[in-house]
Amino acid sequence: MTPSPAPPRHRSFLTLLLVASIGAAAVAAQTVITPPKNKYTPQQDVDLGKEAAAEVRQQYPVITDEQISGYLDRAGRSLVAAAPANLNNPVFEYSFTPVNLKEINAFALPGGPMFVNRGMFDAAQDEGEVAGVMAHELSHVLLRHGTANATKAQKFQIGAMAGAIAGAIIGGGWGEAISQGSQFGLGAWLMKYSREYEKQADLLGAQIMARAGYDPRDLAKMFEAIERESKGSPPQWLSSHPNPGNRVQYIRDEAAKLTIGTRATATGFAGAKTRLAAMPPAKSMADLARTGDGGGGSGGSAPVSVGTVGQPVPAPAAQYKSAKGGQLFQVSVPSNWRGVSANNSVKFVPQNGLGDYQGQSVFTHGVELGVARASSRTLSDATNTFVNAVLQGNPGMRVAGGQQQVRISQRAGIATALEGRSALNQTERVGLYTTLLSDGSLFYYLTVVPENDAPAYGAAFDRVGASIRLNDR
Repeated sequence: MTPSPAPPRHRSFLTLLLVASIGAAAVAAQTVITPPKNKYTPQQDVDLGKEAAAEVRQQYPVITDEQISGYLDRAGRSLVAAAPANLNNPVFEYSFTPVNLKEINAFALPGGPMFVNRGMFDAAQDEGEVAGVMAHELSHVLLRHGTANATKAQKFQIGAMAGAIAGAIIGGGWGEAISQGSQFGLGAWLMKYSREYEKQADLLGAQIMARAGYDPRDLAKMFEAIERESKGSPPQWLSSHPNPGNRVQYIRDEAAKLTIGTRATATGFAGAKTRLAAMPPAKSMADLARTGDGGGGSGGSAPVSVGTVGQPVPAPAAQYKSAKGGQLFQVSVPSNWRGVSANNSVKFVPQNGLGDYQGQSVFTHGVELGVARASSRTLSDATNTFVNAVLQGNPGMRVAGGQQQVRISQRAGIATALEGRSALNQTERVGLYTTLLSDGSLFYYLTVVPENDAPAYGAAFDRVGASIRLNDR
């Protein structure tokens, strides 16, 4: 006998139960992301991020065009709305700032401030690729990866962090802040993520994208574009966001588990791209480092001068004084040299050895010690890449002779002699000494002097170099 069909009400209950079961399975299928251990409060994230962001806005060339900034804000807010409620702390203060720099880069600070380079827009084929990187950066904020890193580094105090973070960012990934009073390495802890944290941000970013109506596979496409860019000089983004390995594939695998929602409104990506294309060419980070003027906020700082370039420069004093580069190094320099700190370097300069000359910032006499992003874990390769960058930034300069093996603070180093014509139309002698730090960055010691003054400075340069003591280990 054929069983009679279930009453309509019973069929409806079974259907609802089946749909609910399928929906629960779909949600359960996505990867569960657990925030790492963190001894700081969310409010401390916010305070830290706000202070660092204020410095960044003063020194970066922020784009103030309402159409571009409005687009970025709408896109950012749509992603925040799609963030998991259990991670989206109500104290977070989000902001989304476009920056007129040509490198492919974006970064978010603890507590919510996010900055996106124009280069990221230029590299994107469609909106989902930019939204994907923003979702990735938002995930670092939600998971509080910056202060989770600081939690691992127990010696760092929250009140000392903001300046070091800003210095690391403004330095463009070419080293951390080593100016007087900063704690070298803080930027590394807060802005350089582990491969574990990168994978977490990739997966959570993919989930946020899907809920916001973007295809997570667009994030994988942008990573492919960034990887292609890395075949030349490594993009800034990769210096602080290391590839966990196989990231394109696992993002696509995660995307296959997700349902893409409906995008709420058109955010205006095409219009923003058009406005950007009509703007003058963007600056590079190297341009920013040379001029010290980001064009944002107050317009940037005026170039620092030590006396008047072109006037007589005194010989090095016989007496020496101790100086520091943050927590990274100690050094002894002639007592009549003045220290001039930047975000990733410090110069020690005699009177009339640094300043503006015919519209250029000119450094004629003295030494510079600093940190640069290393392109390789091999000292010779990292040095050659850095030397090439110096040559590209100083037209007319050339390598003068072969490289030599030296010792810097009891570790292997390489000495490279350079020469060129200075802005004062003098033959200029430059010595570049490099070694690797424990975190893989490149430490350099650079000497500058006109050829005619070289005999008076040689002994001082040697003594300064021999006195360097690195504290990175």
